[in-house]
Amino acid sequence: MALISKKKKVYPISPALRKYLVENSREVDIPIHYHELLRYSNSVALYDSKEQDTFWETVFYDQSDREEIHLNVKRIYAILKAGGDMSVMEHLYVDRIDLCIYGNTQPFRVRIVNRINDNFDYFYIKNADASRVYGLELEHLLSPNRISYLVHQNTLIEEHIAGIPGDKFMRLHMSDPHLNPIRLAKEFVKFNERCFVRLLGDMHSSNFVIDVTPDFEETHYRIRAIDFDQQSYEGKRSIYLPQFFKENNVLIQLGMKHITPESMRQYQREERALIATRVRSSHDEIQGILDAMDQDQIAPLENIDSLRKELARHYKNQKFMSCQTMGQILRVSLEQLLKQ
Repeated sequence: MALISKKKKVYPISPALRKYLVENSREVDIPIHYHELLRYSNSVALYDSKEQDTFWETVFYDQSDREEIHLNVKRIYAILKAGGDMSVMEHLYVDRIDLCIYGNTQPFRVRIVNRINDNFDYFYIKNADASRVYGLELEHLLSPNRISYLVHQNTLIEEHIAGIPGDKFMRLHMSDPHLNPIRLAKEFVKFNERCFVRLLGDMHSSNFVIDVTPDFEETHYRIRAIDFDQQSYEGKRSIYLPQFFKENNVLIQLGMKHITPESMRQYQREERALIATRVRSSHDEIQGILDAMDQDQIAPLENIDSLRKELARHYKNQKFMSCQTMGQILRVSLEQLLKQ
């Protein structure tokens, strides 16, 4: 069973990471920052359709602030979704701004609605944490998923990642007659491998979503991480393997029932080959983010020491033992992948 050691601290964005963000058009001037949203005058608890507490609070602003704040968050949405084309704002309005008071960085979530068809979308405004920024960029480069996010100064803007929360899926959808258990179990094996190779930790069922795509013959699944705070932070190898979290037991048992050890190893090899292809095809970006990460202290020294020892034993590769930062450990992990 995987256990998180303690609450993770927020790491500032280093000059090297800032330089990478600027060079790759992730650093963009925005009209409102996280600290400005803290000027709310009142808040109420937000409950879901079954009257369960969501642990989010809807915040309200004084009339003198509200119009300007709503206008500026719509501008951010236009920058995030339409490259700054402000014409998309014409039919949009801000339906709600929520604050997660229990989140590590206490994010704001903005709900944007289209007046014409009532379609809605979300995005997030957060305190910028270097761990999370590294996690978002590595997800964009090394996974099958593309990620939209922006950074300016100490503010991080993230798109909403759509899907059924993992815990909700396991609770409500496992008895669906259209469920394809083999495909779902296979995707969990691949997700497990992606997290381990790029050292994304804490992937229990509340921190990923399952994207379900019905096809004319089959149903396809994609498991997507939605929390990147534990990118290259913990010192235990098990934290980077979703298979060791008890919250994921339903998917783990599904795999034990439907996948043979030989098939599992084949899926692991397939996923590693795909990641290796992405490393080669995004060589410059990978080198850039690793160069920034190499210099960055984004984890306690004891975590670095523990993880390099565990990975050296696991891979039988003593090169891990010379690593002084989490970025250097990740670099050796990816080099190991390319050798294989």
